[in-house]
Amino acid sequence: MTAAAHKTIPELGSIRFENVTKKFGSITALDNVSVEFAANKINVLLGLSGSGKSTMLRHINGLNKPSTGDVWTLGTPVHSASPTTLRALRNNVGMIFQQFHLVESMSVLENVCTGKLGSLRGPRFGLWSYPRYVRENAMEQLARVGLADKAFQRAGTLSGGQQQRAAIARALIQRPTVLLADEPVASLDPLSSAGVIELLAQISREENLTVICSLHQVHIALEFADRIVGLNAGRVVLDRPAAGLTHNDVDGIYAPVPVDERVKIAV
Repeated sequence: MTAAAHKTIPELGSIRFENVTKKFGSITALDNVSVEFAANKINVLLGLSGSGKSTMLRHINGLNKPSTGDVWTLGTPVHSASPTTLRALRNNVGMIFQQFHLVESMSVLENVCTGKLGSLRGPRFGLWSYPRYVRENAMEQLARVGLADKAFQRAGTLSGGQQQRAAIARALIQRPTVLLADEPVASLDPLSSAGVIELLAQISREENLTVICSLHQVHIALEFADRIVGLNAGRVVLDRPAAGLTHNDVDGIYAPVPVDERVKIAV
């Protein structure tokens, strides 16, 4: 019996990386990563810029596929999934970005409605081309993130913190099972950052979401996360529950990569 025959499909709500390596040309972004994220937990990825955090997130929804190894998301083998299967998976995986990715010339409400495009047939031309139930759901999500009074403003008129809240509402309108957040507070001031993180924590627990969030801020991670996974040069160097972890425990994530290791990763 081959080694592949011994592999088991992960639990339906979980996310698993099995010996995943991802190369971009001569650069190794992920280096033999094996890790599993349990359902309904808040997981934070910590690491230096270029450590592999964003690449890991993009494997979960199939925006990247591994060079070698397997990735399973909600029971779907992302590493071998067809485009049709990936489109269906992405309806269950919301994503929030550092730069918000709102269309600034559109209203806030229409931006939130675009979160449903993956489950609607045909193109949409303007806010009123969305079904009524979508517009009503979008208003509900805006109220949830404290932006109901901004619904008909142009998205470009919002502050950074408000734009990120609108992006969260856009992700929530999908009714996702998994919520990915790629440096969601990197562009925000400390006060706005705290508000966005508190909102994510509240919503994730109300909805029993599996949250995987990349951050640079250790103090936020220690307060926000159920679990912390540390990456250094594409490798997992820490994987522990956040409870009881200290700044000293996390410092090793940020240790400089030795010269010989940098050479190995670059070739």
